[in-house]
Amino acid sequence: MKTILLVAAVAIMSLTVNAQEKSKGLQGIWWAAGQVSFGSSETGTAKSTNNMILPIVGTFISPSVTVALGIGNINSKTKDGSTTLAESNTFVIKPLARKYWNVSGGLFFFGQAALPVMMGKDKITDDKTSSVALELAPGFDYVINKWLTVETSFTVFNVGSSTTTPKVGEKTTNFNFNANPMNSVGDRKIGDLQVGVKFLF
Repeated sequence: MKTILLVAAVAIMSLTVNAQEKSKGLQGIWWAAGQVSFGSSETGTAKSTNNMILPIVGTFISPSVTVALGIGNINSKTKDGSTTLAESNTFVIKPLARKYWNVSGGLFFFGQAALPVMMGKDKITDDKTSSVALELAPGFDYVINKWLTVETSFTVFNVGSSTTTPKVGEKTTNFNFNANPMNSVGDRKIGDLQVGVKFLF
């Protein structure tokens, strides 16, 4: 009788541990992603470049909730021949949080809230700029394997303020609000559509 009870107790404990492990899902898993863009345009002899590098690292604090932090840089420059007409450098910090819901199999829908903060300086005029915003973006994430996922998202809501402080004169502050998921009424393209990969570890 004691042997039967012991076997039953061990079996119950094993089932409980397995259930707990399954319920944890991705909890404790770390991931890395990011945003990278390089662009240039030419008008006559003038050439403009705009580059951004924003690596993002996050962790799942529950089976379906993750928090992350992105830190990066945006650099833009306009030159006419050997003369630099404009150049600015902007530091970016972007904390974010996501909530995931399973759709089917490896396909997940998520809602993301981000709070990007940017601080920059014009190297020609010494003007300083700063901005803070709240962004809401839904998206889909498809799990390829244990270490790789493919995701896409687009911003549907953005509210924030930006301040420009010139070297000489008074500073100006602008407030922006955009709840239109399209770039404009005319082109009807999805606003700020992003597609990328996420590495799990």
